Amino acid sequence: MGWTLLTRWDHQLFRKSQASRYWQQRAWLARWISRTGDGPPYVLLGLAFWLSQQEQLQAYVADLLFAFALELPLYLSLKHTCRRCRPMMALPDTRAYIEPSDKFSMPSGHTAAAFLVLTLALVHFGQWALPALPWALVVGWSRVWLGVHFPSDILAGVLLGAGVAGLVALY
Repeated sequence: MGWTLLTRWDHQLFRKSQASRYWQQRAWLARWISRTGDGPPYVLLGLAFWLSQQEQLQAYVADLLFAFALELPLYLSLKHTCRRCRPMMALPDTRAYIEPSDKFSMPSGHTAAAFLVLTLALVHFGQWALPALPWALVVGWSRVWLGVHFPSDILAGVLLGAGVAGLVALY
């Protein structure tokens, strides 16, 4: 019964996002926001921080590398264990504005990565990292807006990314 309720809730929220009169007009914005959560921006940020020769920035990059080394296999394992269909497969009357990299949606890898980066930034830089919170939130929401994830996929990504970062911070 719990999964049925979650699925119904997810489908309703997803349909609401697609019913917005602004949805199609602002897909370009969601696409741009989503791209900020792709791999290359993280690599560029990591390289810039590492080359800065500042210990605090280099320690952050080292923690990011360790955290991503843990998060990526967990993410892939969860995705292939849950095997949850993407919205356009589960709800045939919906569409996606981008081509997803695979056919499964749970958890959102973009969201997991964004919250991993955010959580470790908060650990390393404290309140100075707070401006990254809205960015991480909109990266997650952009994935729903683009039609490739349900809201609970985003929540699972938040938990995965922040959880792995929290474990690395304790280490």
